[in-house]
Amino acid sequence: MNIRRVPFDHPDAVKLNDEVQAEYHVRYGDGGDATPLDPSDFEHPNGVYLIAYDEYDSPVASGGWRAQDANEEGNRDGDAELKRMFVVASARGRGLARRILTALEEDARAAGRARMVLETGLKQPEAIALYTSSGYEPCEKFGYYRFHESSRCFAKPLGS
Repeated sequence: MNIRRVPFDHPDAVKLNDEVQAEYHVRYGDGGDATPLDPSDFEHPNGVYLIAYDEYDSPVASGGWRAQDANEEGNRDGDAELKRMFVVASARGRGLARRILTALEEDARAAGRARMVLETGLKQPEAIALYTSSGYEPCEKFGYYRFHESSRCFAKPLGS
C-alpha cells in the first residue's frame, strides 16, 4: 500500500467520500454525514487528508484530521478531529484503517495537537472496535451529532 497526502477535494478523495456517504446512508438512512467540512480544514498545518492506494494505484482507503479548539460544539483546545475514515469493501480486513489511523495520529502529534477525537455511531460497530482496540476511550460528546442518541465520541491523548 502506498499512503499519500492529497487535498480533500482531490478527485480520488471525492470518490471515496461519495462511497462513505452512500454507506452512511445505508446504515443510518439519513443521506450521509451532514457535518460541514471544507477542503481547507485538511491543509497543513491544521490538518491532513490521506488516501491509501493499492498495487494498481486505485484508491482503497482514506482518512483525515482537522484541528479543533475549544468551541460551542464541545471541542477542547488542541483537539485533532478524525474525519472520513473509510476502507472500500473489497480491501477490508487488511489492516488499512489501522495504518491510516496510525499515520494520522503521528501527523497530528507532529503538528502539536494534544488529543485525537472522533465521532461515530452505534451502527458502525467495526469502527468502534478499531478505535477502542487502538487506545481510544469514550469521551464527552462533541460536534454536529452531539445531541443524537446513537452518536458515540471517543478520544485518545496524543502525548509527545
